[in-house]
Amino acid sequence: MNRIEFIRKQEKKYHDYCYENYALFEEGSWLYKPVKTVMELLPLFKNKENLNVLDLGCGVGRNSIPLAEAIRDNNGKVVCVDLLDSALSKLKKYSKEYKVEDTIQTEKADIGYYEIMPDEYDFIVAVSTLEHVHSEVILEAVIEKMAYGTRINGINCLIVNSEVEEIDVKTNEKLDALMEVNLSTEDMMSKLSSIYTGWEVLQTIVKPLEYNITRNEKSLLLKTNAITYVVRNQER
Repeated sequence: MNRIEFIRKQEKKYHDYCYENYALFEEGSWLYKPVKTVMELLPLFKNKENLNVLDLGCGVGRNSIPLAEAIRDNNGKVVCVDLLDSALSKLKKYSKEYKVEDTIQTEKADIGYYEIMPDEYDFIVAVSTLEHVHSEVILEAVIEKMAYGTRINGINCLIVNSEVEEIDVKTNEKLDALMEVNLSTEDMMSKLSSIYTGWEVLQTIVKPLEYNITRNEKSLLLKTNAITYVVRNQER
């Protein structure tokens, strides 16, 4: 098993456990509520008919469900892409529970290889998913596809981790961070600004974060510089 396969296996184990043991929007986990930045962008699309949204790495619908609730009355659609069966199964269940099953379209795929047609979407969301593609080259390709797939005045909202560290809480030993693409904050910002040249930058935030997580019955401290990058397409 190579490094990427090992990371994917560990990530699957972690997410499967979360999805099985924590309900969507139930207090006690990161599934408790949608990402504030994502929801705060919705007024920029106020009253727009047939809004086409893409959620890359949607999980069980932490962002997809509230987005679908907000746009269903204007014939909007949220395309939800994830690789895990456990995520998509729960997402379909929650879609019915929140009465947005007609607004949500699920797609099982690795986001690193998911095809996005040119000028297909008004709003593309990628929250803590881009760093999980197979390589730096694929990361760049995915972001470029997001950009090409965005309509004029459309928005891309990216939240991506950089400079990730994992530390054993008990021994204070620094471990190999289980992140497929782990770039410096400077390098990640450089890639984003290069790909989105000519776009209007609506928001850029770099926020140091720390989480206590459990992996293989071991308590770990995960440290990261989380980059929030929101841009609007004003090209051509």
